[in-house]
Parts: sequence; structure tokens; C-alpha cells
Amino acid sequence: MRKKSKHSRGMTPWGAVVLKSLGIKISMFPLFIVPLISMGQNTLSVSIEGVQTSEGSVKVAIYDREEGFLEFEQVVKTGRAKAKKGVTELAIDDLPSGEYALAIFHDENDNDILDSNWLGIPKERVCFSKAKMKIFGPPSFKECAFHLVSDKEITVSF
Repeated sequence: MRKKSKHSRGMTPWGAVVLKSLGIKISMFPLFIVPLISMGQNTLSVSIEGVQTSEGSVKVAIYDREEGFLEFEQVVKTGRAKAKKGVTELAIDDLPSGEYALAIFHDENDNDILDSNWLGIPKERVCFSKAKMKIFGPPSFKECAFHLVSDKEITVSF
């Protein structure tokens, strides 16, 4: 007759080892997940001043590097709010800590496109974080960049 295992629930010694290792992994799970959760998920509140009409919406594109700045494919996150004459406000949640630059436009006809003329000059109002449009083109990422390490409020103007 076979000797009865002293392991609980009639498990084989191998099953007990697996459960023990799972117990260690499960008990260590909070040690790995808690830092990830608290790893700088911030809210960026943006106030856009100088909105001329309440038509359409104000759209924000967030970039996190110089390469591809102002290219749609390189947008890290977007935000939008119904346009409100004067000041339009919006919040962008869940941004990790880092360096960012914003490109903002008032999409008055709400077609989700920055309308421009045949030269590529925007017909709709455009602004950036920390910089203004230049005579011969937009500012660089570095000119627009700011650091986000906690919840932050910024104000930009058209």
C-alpha cells in the first residue's frame, strides 16, 4: 500500500511546489504592479485663450520627441473639447512623466483636418505650448517642450 502524502489536498509533491511558487509570484505581484500604476500617470489641464468663436472644436496633439514633431503618425495622445468663445479648457489624463510639446488648432468646421491654403499655410487658428508660429513655419519641438512630472495646468493663446 502506498504511503499517504503529507501534502494538503492530496496533491503530489510537484503540485505543492507549483502552488508554492505561484504563491510567491502572486504575493510579489503587488511589488511589481504598484510602481507601474504610480509611475507618473499625470493629468495635463490645458486652457486655450483667444478662441474667436464657439463653432467647432479645439484639438490638441501631444508629442514626446523632436523626430516626427507635427506629423500625425507621431502623436502620443490627443484631446478635444467643444470650442467656447474666449477660453476653451480640456484635460488630458494618463500621461506618464516626461517631456512633451503641444500643437493645438481650432477646427471651426469640425472636419478633423487642419485646413490650409495651397501653400500649406493654415486657414484655421494654430498655437503651440511655450512657442508661437514663426513667419516661415512652426516652432521646433524644443521651443515648445515642457516637463511633466505631476499634474500640471498650462495656458496657451491663439
